[in-house]
Amino acid sequence: MRSIGLLGAISIGIGGMVGGGIFAVLGEAVSLAHGATAVAFAIGGLVALLTAYSYAKLSVTYQSEGGTVTFIDKAFGDNILSGSVNLMLWLSYLVTISLYATAFASYAATFFTHQSSMLNHILITLSIITPAIINLVSASFVGKSETVIVVIKVSLLILVIVAGASYVEPARMSPQHWASSFSIVVAGMIIFVAYEGFELIANSAEDIKEPTKNLPRAFYASVIIVIALYILIAIITVGCVSEDILMKAKDYALAAAAKPSLGEMGFKLVAFAALLSTFSAINATIYGNARLGYIIAKDGKLPHSLMDEDKRSGVPFRGVLYTTLLSLLLANSIDLTEIAIIGSAGFLLIFFLVNISAYRLRNEIKANRFILMLSSLLTFLALGTLLFHTYTSNPHAVIIFGSFIMISVLFELIYGRYVRGQLFYRRYKK
Repeated sequence: MRSIGLLGAISIGIGGMVGGGIFAVLGEAVSLAHGATAVAFAIGGLVALLTAYSYAKLSVTYQSEGGTVTFIDKAFGDNILSGSVNLMLWLSYLVTISLYATAFASYAATFFTHQSSMLNHILITLSIITPAIINLVSASFVGKSETVIVVIKVSLLILVIVAGASYVEPARMSPQHWASSFSIVVAGMIIFVAYEGFELIANSAEDIKEPTKNLPRAFYASVIIVIALYILIAIITVGCVSEDILMKAKDYALAAAAKPSLGEMGFKLVAFAALLSTFSAINATIYGNARLGYIIAKDGKLPHSLMDEDKRSGVPFRGVLYTTLLSLLLANSIDLTEIAIIGSAGFLLIFFLVNISAYRLRNEIKANRFILMLSSLLTFLALGTLLFHTYTSNPHAVIIFGSFIMISVLFELIYGRYVRGQLFYRRYKK
């Protein structure tokens, strides 16, 4: 029985996007775009909005909890591409967990007098292990309160915007303080991971009332609302605080942005909102990624060990365990900048493939081919721009991203050959 109305569907999209990304990547955006940070968020938002069109059309036609996985399978069939993307999507969600955990640690550290690398690792580890335990004991514990959490964090962000409006100095955002056009675009792509989450609406398509009408509305409304929210936050942050201060507080820039108008209490309020948001995002992503692994394993594209679902709680135990262990490894070994780059690159690649999938299925989903061509082109150019810049400034991040792709393809080749025994619908020769 369909139980989610339009507002509930919009809440899923907003909750997915305003999870931990904005708290983690705001400082990164300022460091690259400077006075044009709001423009960078607008560029990233445009790419997200065009991709939301593809998701909206695909979701109405192919209503499935598989979401992204289902769309790519429908367009390309069961082959090396779809198999590799399945694993790449699973790995990308591991990166977002790592991003949220790193942001959690950065904001949590502001409550301590003495900060150290050891404290940072302890906080990262606790931020992942605690939600994992909650998932294993009661997966619905945070899930039931997700709407309340969305209201709290969005309300606090609106409070920062309203309170800081009169403190904005427009001169800080004048074109003379902007970075180069290329750097602004790069900033928009690095922070693109902050828009990741709207695609979760597709996973709930089977539960949404009047899907033909409400799915497109939910996708467009949630993305547009978040674009407006992010642009306003960027204006308040850059307009109220000097860049020197923001760079010193780069990992918790949003809390620093609340200080001029709301004082120390505002700083603590935003830090608390960040902890609440990132914690709930980690909890939801661990569960979602474990479920994704379960769905892919059920289709035979991942080992069946990911299918061990607890009959009483419905929790895929090993899926949660693998997700937790790998997230701990990533979060404690890669810095925030690299995590943001890898996460954004991963989702830009996946969204590019979703846009291409929509184009291939354009007749079935009754979509405008020019919009699909534009969304495919923009996501491809966005990914290329991000990787080109990163290769010149942080090649290590490109190597890690490339290794993720290589692992995904090699896994599909090996697993497909020796377990499923087929590739591109052709049986392997014995």
